[in-house]
Amino acid sequence: MTANKPRPGLAIAALSLGTALNPLNSSMIAVALVVLREHFELDVATVTWVITSFYLASAAGQPLMGRLADRFGPRRLFMFGMALVAVTCAIAPFLPNFALVCVARALMAVGTATAYPSAVVMVTELSRLANLPSTRPLGRIQMANTSAAAVGPVVGGLLVSLVGWQALFAINVPIALLAMIVVYKVAPVDSGRETGRLGQLIRDSDIPGIMAFVTSLMLAMMALLNVLPGYRWYLLGAATVIGALFAWRELRFKPPFLDLRLLGRNRPLLLVYLLFVVFSGVYYFAFFGLPQLLQEAGHYDAGVVGLLMLPLAALSVVVTPLTVRFIERFGVRPVLITGVLILTLAAGTLGFLTMTLWAPLVFVLTALMGVPYGVVSTASNQGLYVSARPEERGVAAGIFQTCRYLGAITATVLIGVLYGPGVNQANWGTMVLVMLGLSVVVLVLAVMWRKPAV
Repeated sequence: MTANKPRPGLAIAALSLGTALNPLNSSMIAVALVVLREHFELDVATVTWVITSFYLASAAGQPLMGRLADRFGPRRLFMFGMALVAVTCAIAPFLPNFALVCVARALMAVGTATAYPSAVVMVTELSRLANLPSTRPLGRIQMANTSAAAVGPVVGGLLVSLVGWQALFAINVPIALLAMIVVYKVAPVDSGRETGRLGQLIRDSDIPGIMAFVTSLMLAMMALLNVLPGYRWYLLGAATVIGALFAWRELRFKPPFLDLRLLGRNRPLLLVYLLFVVFSGVYYFAFFGLPQLLQEAGHYDAGVVGLLMLPLAALSVVVTPLTVRFIERFGVRPVLITGVLILTLAAGTLGFLTMTLWAPLVFVLTALMGVPYGVVSTASNQGLYVSARPEERGVAAGIFQTCRYLGAITATVLIGVLYGPGVNQANWGTMVLVMLGLSVVVLVLAVMWRKPAV
């Protein structure tokens, strides 16, 4: 059976659906922690592994999946990832213990990690077939990611309350199968990718380099997340040593998994990565820090807090198509700088919450914070696309997604430090000052970024 004639619009929709699975599953699991604790009789520290396993596998898997998309073709990798998600999530509801549930979450993360890099690699051909600028499909993919993260807690809450934690896995099966079948039918067939004898392909795949990269990243993130209390500095030291060995090998091996020399020469791409890490840190300070403030200091019910936080994600979805139009008209850099200026303003206004936690004010301020998230995320996405070479957009997109996780986890660690003495408005004020400082760093990086010369 062969694929039908490519239909770019439908293919972009299916790719967007597939990319939405990762943020959807990373957010909706939050509402199932209490249920999982009761079902498997766990303590608070243990149950968080269901989140940690997903984060670690996603962060380490994204660049690897991107490299595979570059080498062997994004269409077949996307379909493999969706098949892995479907099979894993069909089995997961019947698993007998929590350890296997965490393994299933990690496998699901690996499967969903194929989607975004594959979609970015396919954007060039799909844009050409649809006679559209690359900003349009990238904007739709960004909207799918943001929307999924926004509705995740709502969808998760409904599924857990009506069916149980098992439904959080089961819901992925029809979505993954639909995305896989549509991409098979209407996405352009992979061409110009590597073929040959399996042994030669394996020898050229830099397996030791890949393993060193994944191990170093996972150890570093385990240290940041403090998943093994008392061993944080050992993990960080091991991550540093293995990271140095990875760099040493990549500078000597041909072809390397990650061309560090090329990356070092590609200043625009490095700036995009640095910008997105710091920007993600600012965003997740608000995303993770504000709900705790509202519940602990404002004494709001969890359901009310969810409603008050909804504008943060909702506004980012609304502004994304507008941002796409502005990028097409004015270019990436002016829109990126404008978005960061709005980010700085929005972060500053969050300081008003040191004086009052009046619900209407919180609602307005979270909505304002959602604007720069949509603008900067979309502009950064496009900045990545134009900064990376076409043959390396897969691995570049994977690293880009890992930058989001690094920013989120760093923000989580700093929130724990700043809220350590207590979750109150005074400590929130300190957090706002940190957010303002980081926003200035993002602004400097945005000003420094220039679109590479063609």
